This record gives sequence, C-alpha cells and structure tokens, in this order.
Amino acid sequence: MLVTTTNTVEGRKITQYHGLVVGEAILGANIFRDVFAAVRDIVGGRSGAYEEVLNKARQTAIGEMTERAARLGGNAVIGADIDYEAIGTNGSMLMVTIAGTAISLE
Repeated sequence: MLVTTTNTVEGRKITQYHGLVVGEAILGANIFRDVFAAVRDIVGGRSGAYEEVLNKARQTAIGEMTERAARLGGNAVIGADIDYEAIGTNGSMLMVTIAGTAISLE
C-alpha cells in the first residue's frame, strides 16, 4: 500500500476518501540497551539498540495504519504524519504515532 506525506499522488486520481486512519506503537527499551546506549552517548557514536527499537516501532505503527486503511477500502494513505515521543518513567518507553487519510486511487 502506498503511504505518502503529500496530499496528492502525482499522475494518479483520487477516486474516494475513506477518512482518517491512525497507527500507534509503544515499545519499552530494555535496561541493558539503556546502559549500553548511555555508554555510547558518553564516548560518542550512534546507538544501534535505540535505532533498532525506533525502526520497529515505526514499522509497527505504519503497518497498523495501513491495515486500517485497507479495512476501510483504501489502497493508499496520503498526508501521513509521524510523531515520536518518549513516555513513561524517565522516558523509558517510546511512542510512535502516525496518522493520514485513507483513499482509493484509480
């Protein structure tokens, strides 16, 4: 299923709007990854553990949103907007939300 941040799809006609669709994912970060990430932050470099968790959360949220779009009869989502937020005690959990408009393309 096509997911785009734009409000149109170049060269394609929108035949029907199905409404707002959302996807959410909340994932906790493992304590060992937290310790490793803190060490990486001190010595520099990227935290692969957090990047992996972030990617998993994003893919989960997108998958949830596209499933909802398909249930409404859509074959694409336009105007997608992704938000990330750390929640929980000391930001120990990662929340990813995505919202867009389910549509049918010609």
